[in-house]
Order: sequence, then C-alpha cells, then structure tokens
Amino acid sequence: MPTTIKLVLTVRFFRSTAGAEPVRDWLRELDAVDRKLIGEDVKTVQIGWPLEMPWVRKMAKDLSEVRISLPRRIARIMFTIVGSKIVLLHGFVKKSQATPQEDMDLAKDRLKQVRKAEKA
Repeated sequence: MPTTIKLVLTVRFFRSTAGAEPVRDWLRELDAVDRKLIGEDVKTVQIGWPLEMPWVRKMAKDLSEVRISLPRRIARIMFTIVGSKIVLLHGFVKKSQATPQEDMDLAKDRLKQVRKAEKA
C-alpha cells in the first residue's frame, strides 16, 4: 500500500488586489525541469515544516525563503506562514551572493498586503 504523506502546510500564492499571482506567473516562465525542482523543494517545506538551513532561511520577521538549487543557478521563493498555509510572496533567480534589496522590498510589501487582507 502506498504511504500517504501528510502535508503540514498547504500552498497559497500571493494574489494582488487586481487578481495577479506573480509567483505563479514567474513559475510559468521557467522550463519544466526548473519548475519540477522548485515544486519538490516547496513540497519539502510543506511536509517538514518547520525547517531551517539549508532548506529555509529566515530573512525578516514573518518572512523566510525556500533555498532552491537549479542546474547552473539558484532560485529563491520568499514566503510567509499564515495559520497552516505557506503563502508564496516572491520568486526569483539569484544573480549575486546577497539577496537584492529590491527583491526584499517587494517581498516585504506583499507581506504587508497579506497581513492587511488577513485582518479584513
């Protein structure tokens, strides 16, 4: 009999007030191999939460990143946890060692939007 894997977290994509889902759109732009690897790493977080390095790194209060190794490059998905949901806020391919400030700012802005929506 196949083993049923229990997911600790369910995935939710950040959705703008206009209805856009930027992380889902970013994933669609990637090739199938990259999408598969990213999906496997997000699923690892879903199953094993709470996780720390090397899978997850805390970036700020209520903001963490899934650390993803792709062939010849690395990617990150910044997220927050709301109840039993992992909310995927921002995804990008890293081009430098440090996380670019614009990516941090974008993720923090989306985190504020999620918090505001949760209070409404």
